[in-house]
Order: sequence, then structure tokens, then C-alpha cells
Amino acid sequence: MISVAKFFLRLLLRCLYRVEVTGLENYEKAGKRVLIISNHTSLLDGVLLYAWLPETPTFAINTDIASRQIFKPFLRFVELFEMDPVNPLSIKSMIKFIKQDNKAVMFPEGRITTTGTLMKIYEGPGLIADKSDANLLPIAIEGAQYSRLSYMKGRNQVYWFPKVKVTILPPEKITVPEDLSGHERRKYAARQLQNIMYYLIYRTVDQEMTLYQALIAAMQRFEKKKILFEDISRDTLNYKQLIVRSILLSKLLKKKTAADENIGVLLPNVNGLPVVFFALQFIGRIPAMLNFTAGTLAIKRACQTAKITNVITSRKFIANAKLDALAAELELALNVIYLEDLREEIGLFTKLSALYKSLNPARHLLKQQINTNPDSPAVILFTSGSEGHPKGVVLSHRNILANYAQTRCSINFNTNDIVFCCLPLFHSFGLNAGFLMPILGGGKVFLYPTPLHYRIIPELIYELGATIFYGTNTFFKGYARYAHPFDFDTLDYIVAGAEKLHDDTMQLYMNKFGKRILQGYGVTETSPVIAVNNKMQNKTGTVGCLIPDMQYYIEPVDGIETGGKLVVKGPNVMLGYLLHDNPGVIQPPSTERGAGWYDTGDIADMDEEGFIRILGRAKRFAKIGGEMVSLSAVEELASLAWPNTLHAAASIYDERKGERIILVTEKKNADRKTLQDTAREHQIGELTIPREVRVVEKVPVLGTGKTDYMTLAKQLSENPTPEPEEKPGLMGKLKKLVEPEE
Repeated sequence: MISVAKFFLRLLLRCLYRVEVTGLENYEKAGKRVLIISNHTSLLDGVLLYAWLPETPTFAINTDIASRQIFKPFLRFVELFEMDPVNPLSIKSMIKFIKQDNKAVMFPEGRITTTGTLMKIYEGPGLIADKSDANLLPIAIEGAQYSRLSYMKGRNQVYWFPKVKVTILPPEKITVPEDLSGHERRKYAARQLQNIMYYLIYRTVDQEMTLYQALIAAMQRFEKKKILFEDISRDTLNYKQLIVRSILLSKLLKKKTAADENIGVLLPNVNGLPVVFFALQFIGRIPAMLNFTAGTLAIKRACQTAKITNVITSRKFIANAKLDALAAELELALNVIYLEDLREEIGLFTKLSALYKSLNPARHLLKQQINTNPDSPAVILFTSGSEGHPKGVVLSHRNILANYAQTRCSINFNTNDIVFCCLPLFHSFGLNAGFLMPILGGGKVFLYPTPLHYRIIPELIYELGATIFYGTNTFFKGYARYAHPFDFDTLDYIVAGAEKLHDDTMQLYMNKFGKRILQGYGVTETSPVIAVNNKMQNKTGTVGCLIPDMQYYIEPVDGIETGGKLVVKGPNVMLGYLLHDNPGVIQPPSTERGAGWYDTGDIADMDEEGFIRILGRAKRFAKIGGEMVSLSAVEELASLAWPNTLHAAASIYDERKGERIILVTEKKNADRKTLQDTAREHQIGELTIPREVRVVEKVPVLGTGKTDYMTLAKQLSENPTPEPEEKPGLMGKLKKLVEPEE
């Protein structure tokens, strides 16, 4: 039975903030000795916990907070335990208090967030939970950070009364190995607490919806006229315009396509692409993002694999990109839908209908009774397959929203953010991290059609005041070559993915721009993020720690002593592959451990702190002298010898000499002796030194920024190293003397 004060407080909070509380059954499961932890979003947090927790626990608060007059009225209703989280005596007192089978509430951040996501996590709460042998009861508060009682004014959009959701998660236990003590024990407990807090933030994102429903939810949370997209033409698109135009276009596409059909999308990074993408989502069609740089044969094979019969593109794009031959080939086998032709079909009634539906898009979306299952396919991306046949990667709505929730713990998006997205949207890094994630968080995306304009992009970032920038090691080197030291001043996050980030690139950005590049890791099949460094957890040379709610194991590989193949499982792992030999049929991932596990094919190692080091692709190892040599390590050696230059290593098999490693580099006058000297200087094994060094004008690069190893291997096989003229030697001379001349 709750008190009268709590009853009226709940009533008031429900009226003002539409408070929704779930998981109250977990409170009883936690037992008697409990440390309740929560993220700290606003001044409302304590009031919310007081109002809805079945009992009134003791609140452990900072002595400075307790002394402020503004909190005095509320503090009269609760038991207080004033403490300093960095004071050993204060922590010991709290441990003793909880050991007496008491419940206490703590905010491990120690202060209200000013970023909208987690702040620094103090070690004290983790140590208290460990030493008191208490159960941890995590409580996630979502929405209060948008209220006027938060500290986000000027940093994010705030309202008087946003909707607030409180989720009480199942109890957890911090377990520390018995052999750890002192400082090491404290650090271990703190890491466990931080992981629990990351999972808590992850759970604040609603994943029980589709992408279009998530777009509507974002529009309702932020202003309808909040600008979402701007492209190179400087046209803009806000939430309201995106909803109206996508509904308008969906009405036209619905007549030409069938429900649940896979529709090819062949468009660059312009404002028309988000409209097409969400128009297909509104009517339950599945956009299949086609790589227009892959060539006609690869695109036609991708369409066959995904059973695509309709492709949406633009005449203007085809003309500007000089893809007339491609369009002509596609028209012979497929129904090509041009956006310009659709525009001519728009009548007054269609416009009025779209405008009417946009007034309540959620109701009209549900009314269609399609595209309401979060576990249904949301998008198809293509990755290279064996024998030149692309594989279709089918991602569900839940996959993408889960990955947004997982990544949000490390990189939060808010209404002040401007994401510069030049990575192509047919690539998962560009589509999810550069396009979908920002708009779900209220950010703005500047769409740029190519990442290859090394002179223009830094200038645009400076002009726009961009705050988040994604790229690859190859592209970052190109931008740094031409950028002014002040061009990247406004960037809060520079995130590298898709290929290994080299030490010389990181050092270059720190020296020239004073900016740290955060390296992440992912694959298309995991939507794409698996791990990422962030401002609180960052270790050079690693790709960060696993994101929340992911499991993993490392499978040993013959010939590799350290690490093994990384195999992962989580809500962001794809629904499955579409393969060319069985078109249109989704084949879910699995390993010997069962369904849902995905073998990344990457050789990785994890240290004691949970940081992952990617050693290379399993396929990118060469067997030299009976030992496995990483081609990535060869490229690292070249980067040490010739920094800020593009290199690529490949393995070529020779029937007479066996497997050989060839380094291809853009460094003029590069030679093998320099590599030998560098290897000796850095104590790198001799097997890592390539057998041959070739200087080229341009190392082949894919549109996604990765080195094009398939093209490289083809070039090397077509241009083998000429065999040196064999010197006769003594035996040769004798043989010549006794053999008769022809």
C-alpha cells in the first residue's frame, strides 16, 4: 500500500510527463541487500524513483548536493546518506550500511548528464557493491533529459513536459576473481559496473518498432521543422517534409510494386534518397541498396540474388555519373523506375491525400497492416561473395534499431549535431551510422555524394561546423593532406571504420588538428557496429570494447598463436544471407554453437580490460616458411617506413617458389632495404618483410574507402614479376660444353 503523498505525486507526474514504469517485479527479485543504480538525466530522477519504488530506500547523495537549498524540500521526504564517492571513509560507511540488509540509491555518474548520455562513472559504487555483496538493481530513465529540469538546455532540445519512461531491469551481481585485491580489484569492479551502466543506457531505446515508426517517434520528440538533411545543392529536408514526401512517393510506388517486394535503389547521397528509402518503408517494400560503382555485371548479379525486378533511380544521376550504359543494360532485364517520371504522375488529389495522412502518419501506417513487425526485413545490403557473386545481407528493423541503441552508449546524437556523411549509403557504415542513427537522435546529416574529394570535404566541414565525421584510414590520410589545421576544429567525434586505422594516421590528426580519431569495428552482417572506442574508454591500437548485449567467442586457428576467429551473437546480427545459388531465400547465420552466431572471419584478440585488437582477416594471412604472416602487419610495417602514404599487401602463389608477399605502394623510390631497416629498428620479424615492393601511381580503392584487394590481386596476377636471367654458374657451363648444339 503506497502512501497518500506517493499516490498524489504519481498522479501529478503521470499527468505532466505521461510516466510509464515497467519491470517493477524486478524490485522484489533483488532481495534485501540492494544497491539501486540509475543514470542521472535531470532533477526529476530522485522524485521519479521516490514515487515509484515500492519502498522508500535511502538516497546516497553527494554532500555538496545535500547542502543546496533547492533540494531541501524534497530531501525531507527521504532518508539521506551523505557521502563523497571519492572519499574512502565515506565508501566504507556505505558498505557497512548496505551489509545490514539495507537498500540504497546511487547515481554512479555523480552528476546530472550534460551530454544526454552517460558521463564519467565513479569507481565507488562498483567497490561498494563488491565489498557489501549486494545485488545491483539497475534502473533506466529515458526522456527526462529533454525536460527543462535537465542540464541539456543549449545542448539539446528541451521541453516543459516530455514523455518519461522508467525501466527497472533484472538485478545483477558484481563478481570479482578471488585472487584480485586492492587497486586491481577496484578497477575490475568498476569495469563491471560501467558495463552494466552501458547496458542500462542501451535498454532506454525502444526496439519494438519499425524504422518508419522510429522516424515518427523522433519527429514527435523533436520539432517537426527540425532540419534533418542537407545535400550538395543546399536543399534541406525536415521531419515534416520527409514524412509528407515519403507518403506522397509511396502512393505512386505502391501501384508499381508488390508488398514485401525487394526494390533496388540506385541513387547517390542526395536528399531524394531518404525520401525513397522511407517511402518504401511506409508501404512495406524492402529497399536493396545497389552499389553503382560495382559495375554492370555485379549489379545485375545482385538483382538476381535478391530477386529484384524493379530498380529506382534518377535520370539526372544517370547522366551526371555517366552511367547511361549501365541504365541501358538494366532496362533490358529489369523495370527501371525514374523519379523524374514519377513526378509527372503527381496530381492534386495525390498531394492532398499525402498531406492528410502526414497529419497522423502512425495511424495510417498501422491502417495498412503491413510493415509493423520489427523482426521483418528492413533493408538489403550487398557484400562481395565467392566467384564474383555478391551476397545479400538482410537486416531487420530490430537489427538496425538495436545497433543504434548499442552505439548510442558511446556516441550520442543530439539536435546540435551535424553529421558529415560522404560514405555511400549502399555501405552499412554510411547507411546506419551516417544516415539512420543521427536522424533517430535528432541530428542533422549533410549528404555529400563522394568521399574522394580530398580538397573540398575539409572545407565543407569547416563551413558547416560539422560535429561528427566518419571515414576510413585511406580517406582520412587524403583529407589531412589538403586540410587546413583549423578545418576540423568543430568536430567532436572523428570515427574510423571499415579498415584498420594506422598509427601514423592517428598521430597525423593529433599533431596537425589536435583531434583524436576513435577507431571502431564492424561488418555489414552486424548492422554494422561490433565494437568502438569512445571518449571514456579508449585504447590506441584497439577497436574498443564490445557494445552492449553482444556475446562472443574466439575460435582457434591453426598457425596463429595469439587470438583467433571472432564469432559474435546479438540483436544486431543479420537475419541472414541471400545467395546467388538460392535467390530470394534467407539463410540465417549459424556456427557449431547454434543459430544466431556469426563468424566474422577476422582474427582478433581481447585483452584483460575487454579491448579488442583486430589482427587481420583470416583470408589475409599468408603461410611463409610454415608460419602464418598477417598481410595487415606487412602494411603496418610499410606505414612505419613511409608514413602518410597508401600501401597494400597481397599474397601471390607461385608453383615454383610457393606463396610470396608483394607490397604495392604509392611511395616513390620505395625499396625493400628500407623495410628491412625499419623492421630491425622496431624488432619486427623478418617474415613480415615482403618478398617484393612495387611502386604504383594509385593503389586501387573501393567506393567505401577500403583497399580493393580483388582488383589488386588481379593486377598482380596479370603482371607477374619477370624472372631474373639465370646466371650459368660452374655446372651450367659444364653442361653447355657437353651438350651438342642444335
